[in-house]
Amino acid sequence: MKLFILAIAAHPDDVELSCAGTLIKHGLRGQETGILDLTQGELGTRGTAESRLQEATDAARIMGVKMRANLGMADGFFENNQENQLSIVRYIRQYRPEIVIANALDDRHPDHRRGGRLIADACFLAGLRKIETEWEGQKQEAWRPKRVFHMLQDRMSMPTLIVDVSQVHAKKMEAIKAYTSQFHDPKSGEPETYISKYGFLENIINRDSIMGKMIGCAYGEAYICENVPGIDGLDKLILPEMP
Repeated sequence: MKLFILAIAAHPDDVELSCAGTLIKHGLRGQETGILDLTQGELGTRGTAESRLQEATDAARIMGVKMRANLGMADGFFENNQENQLSIVRYIRQYRPEIVIANALDDRHPDHRRGGRLIADACFLAGLRKIETEWEGQKQEAWRPKRVFHMLQDRMSMPTLIVDVSQVHAKKMEAIKAYTSQFHDPKSGEPETYISKYGFLENIINRDSIMGKMIGCAYGEAYICENVPGIDGLDKLILPEMP
């Protein structure tokens, strides 16, 4: 299976909170998408690794992604080292995405910023043919994604680009709410966390609304790219008028 977009992130729910709309939108266009979670989120205060896995599966079904896998790295303690880089390289070479969406390079959670750098490094290394990897006993060929875009997460930054996700935003919120153990539930007896507080999901909606306003639409998802994207003409930047 070849993917158009592979979203890679530290924890199950990182993708949903930041770039689910983009995945849903491209999936509806017939462009295959997938998700690779680095950890099981086992250090999360609420829920368990098992419940997060089921929630991630439910969210993937809602988003319509074609594959979702988990590398089982150590939540909170994974490193940007050769072993973890090669684990990601194998998936990049197997699914050959044109675009990789990665964690933010600077964020409140150390796993996010560490994951962002790890993923970006692995994308570069995946294109070096002298790095040898195998998938199910078969030697893999080098493959480097055309672009690596870093999602906006907890910290607001000026984006490189913003994707209009207005028409699929309700579906994005449905995917987020698949993580029933993680977000506000007045009936839950588990400790309150930063993301389980009342109003957290409203903040996500507000962030997407602010990003949308910047490009003249209802909701947007923002990305930062270390390499400046190029276009073949200014006409490519003209969006249709809002109804």
